[in-house]
Amino acid sequence: MYYTYILRCEDNSLYTGITTDVNRRLEEHKSQSEKSAKYTRTHKATKLEIVWAADDRVLASKLEYHIKKLPKSKKEQLLITNDLENILGNKIERDKYTKI
Repeated sequence: MYYTYILRCEDNSLYTGITTDVNRRLEEHKSQSEKSAKYTRTHKATKLEIVWAADDRVLASKLEYHIKKLPKSKKEQLLITNDLENILGNKIERDKYTKI
């Protein structure tokens, strides 16, 4: 199982990533260690906002890619509504993802 997630940082920015272990990855981001993403080393991660599960890495990466291309306003809307279909349209198959 792979997970696509969105983190909120101290400066209110959002970071999107994928992992196989959400708790471990969150701790890596929060620690700002060498295992954290370059972005979260300079933008301290404070909160896990949302997580979607996918059966494989390809699906998780596809969702991550499309979310990263969204403007922040659409990401915020996604956090509120979890409406992947309306926000991403036909770019993904909505039924392949489960909100955790």
